Amino acid sequence: MTTKIDILMCTFRRPEVGEAITAIGKIDRPANSELRLVIADNDDTDSARAVVEQAAASLPFPCLYIHAPARNISLARNACLDAASARGADWIASLDDDETVSREWLVELMKATSGHDGSFGKVLAVYPQEAPEWVKVLDFHSSHPEHLGRHIRTGNSGNVALRWHGAPWQGQRYDLARGTTGGEDTEFFLRLHGMGARFSAAPLAVVTEPVPTGRQTLDWLGERRYRMGQTHIINAQTAVARARLMVTARAKAAYCRLREHLSGSDETQRNFWYLRGQLHRGVVAGLLDKPQAQLYGRDPV
Repeated sequence: MTTKIDILMCTFRRPEVGEAITAIGKIDRPANSELRLVIADNDDTDSARAVVEQAAASLPFPCLYIHAPARNISLARNACLDAASARGADWIASLDDDETVSREWLVELMKATSGHDGSFGKVLAVYPQEAPEWVKVLDFHSSHPEHLGRHIRTGNSGNVALRWHGAPWQGQRYDLARGTTGGEDTEFFLRLHGMGARFSAAPLAVVTEPVPTGRQTLDWLGERRYRMGQTHIINAQTAVARARLMVTARAKAAYCRLREHLSGSDETQRNFWYLRGQLHRGVVAGLLDKPQAQLYGRDPV
């Protein structure tokens, strides 16, 4: 029996998407699988069409290009899901347009789904030699799903496989309201978990992601961690849970601020505690319903 797998990718003004497609064309295929690549271009115009079509010409399987304009990542992700549903894809595998897959990526990602409805792979950041030392040591840009323990409730869309055709969640879509602020994938997979989806870690399903200069700053990381905190509040569904989370988040933020000041001239430790504190400050902001900053729809960095 053949298993249909759609590899989904959204892109927005990133010419490197061509390199990502080339790497996908070299992957080992899971046994008895029929692959297809789906690319959703989220730009106002079909700016990625030529790059995608040129790179896809050498793929050993079909590629579907979709123009999904609006500068809203949720809309582009949903366009990919719609395409997977129309094809009757048994599984979907999602990637970011600045990631490069390893040859065994999809085989390992699908292997990890055994007995589960989905699996999250590993994302390894690639830092240039001139990147600040504290950025490389702290490595906040990488993702290690195996560190989340046995019971994974949610994750991001940068390296994930998900059972699709006939699943109870096939009609679910990403929240458009989160499509410019981020956190849409965290909420999506948490919602699916609530519907019964069970996820595993796939640490051998590795993709790499270069970290551009604009993301090697304390400001960029601070903004991202703050937004992650704002998204985290979706785990608190009741008034009591929100009140408890407010108390603990404020206490943790205060503790992190103290440790930050006590770090003195140790830049790595000082930045670690600042960024950890940003997460908790974001939780407080989310509980106070403060608006989230726009992270998507701007020129990529």
